[in-house]
Amino acid sequence: MMPHRSEKQKMLASDLYLASDPELQHDMAQCAQWLARYNNRNGNLSERLGEVGENTCIRPPFHCDYGYNIFLGNNVFLNFNCIVLDVVSVRIGDGTQIGPGVQILTADHPRDPELRQKMLEFGRPITIGKNVWIGGGAIILPGITIGDNAIIGAGSVVTHDVASGVTVAGNPARPLHAGL
Repeated sequence: MMPHRSEKQKMLASDLYLASDPELQHDMAQCAQWLARYNNRNGNLSERLGEVGENTCIRPPFHCDYGYNIFLGNNVFLNFNCIVLDVVSVRIGDGTQIGPGVQILTADHPRDPELRQKMLEFGRPITIGKNVWIGGGAIILPGITIGDNAIIGAGSVVTHDVASGVTVAGNPARPLHAGL
């Protein structure tokens, strides 16, 4: 017989879970308190985030679900109004620069309407490599991997993985041809 798993354990394993679970609601409330302090410049990143590299900067206001699933390398920069829905891990490599209003979304919902009606959701991790540049207003969807040295154009919606060194733009984001 499988041991009982908490909703938080299910969430962290990318399985279906109930976001309304009291433990998760408590975690989100704690994160909201930290965000209020941080966004008013009375808190620091290492209080809540999973890992924060040297010389890393997030300009407030910043928004996330839990914080503890966010892992930032050295010299990472997130500009104003970034949103990270971190129900599972978000890993951002050294030297990555992220423009204002970018959304990094690990949270997802079942395609089956009966499961959605039960308010179940799940997450798929996002990995962003080293020295990536993500333009303002871009949206990174659940489960995406962006390779080192890639560029994501402003306003792009990234629906598929982006290979190292590739520049993509648009909705959905597509590789740009050389010389553009």
